[in-house]
Amino acid sequence: MRCVLVSKTLDLRSYIGAALARTAPRIEVVDHTADAPAQDVRLALAWHPPHDAFEHYPNLEAVCSIAAGVDNIIACPSLRSGVEVVRVVDPGQAQLMSGFIAWHVIGHQRGFAAFRAQQRDRIWQRRDQRRAQDVSVGILGNGEIGQRVAADLVHLGFPVMSWSRTAKAISSSSRSFHGPAGLAAMLAETEVLVNLLPLTAETRGILNGELFAQMRRGGYLIQVGRGEHLVEDDLLAAIERGHLSGAALDVFTAEPLAQAHPFWHHPQIAITPHDASDVSVHAVATTLAATADAVSAGRRPPHAIDRARGY
Repeated sequence: MRCVLVSKTLDLRSYIGAALARTAPRIEVVDHTADAPAQDVRLALAWHPPHDAFEHYPNLEAVCSIAAGVDNIIACPSLRSGVEVVRVVDPGQAQLMSGFIAWHVIGHQRGFAAFRAQQRDRIWQRRDQRRAQDVSVGILGNGEIGQRVAADLVHLGFPVMSWSRTAKAISSSSRSFHGPAGLAAMLAETEVLVNLLPLTAETRGILNGELFAQMRRGGYLIQVGRGEHLVEDDLLAAIERGHLSGAALDVFTAEPLAQAHPFWHHPQIAITPHDASDVSVHAVATTLAATADAVSAGRRPPHAIDRARGY
């Protein structure tokens, strides 16, 4: 089967070419160029595709993302209805993300930022210690990564709650909420809020002043979803008035973050460069191979998303 590599922000051949050759040698890979053999292409691997990318491939049946997120592919104007969009599920990525989030949850619990400031100013001062059991964590998003994060935080002793748009069965060690009423109920008990939601029309701008006001005073935001989830001015205002004690931000509406952006030098905001976790190239290659097998057999690919819902 022939697969085209389509991206305007990343050299996909250098990123995944060797892994594809090992994992899926039966897939013939071509680059997205003017002389690509468009009629024979049934599969695409894409990341932030150009707006007209999929116009060139009339027999395209499925597009695989190189990540868990697929919003950049769904938003492509040339993506026809009926073409499956497939996300990557990688347990290794979930493990990396869980460790990243645990770092920030524990950092908030133990006040590690204050220790760093004391070291800078050469201040020797012990601090009151809080138990993990006293710091409630609410997770927005209850997919594979959200469930791994919840399980690991429970193991560390934190009371964990998870929210999703619709009801989902989860481990009995954490509490589950869903729908608008469930979101309000969870936020009322939440000190640390972790955002792992996909980006959809419903979730764009969900991290706003109204939501922050429903959290416990002194709360903390860990934002690892999509940059467009966050209303940046509302976060700054919530910190300024003391309702939130701070935030850890890994994703931003515009990346890289502008040099003049106020987040860079804010003492209560921790910045990382969209580096919380990566999908392994092996997982991408394995997903592409499984998608090719499904398309060849006339089956729906594993991990194909519901395009109407956006995930």
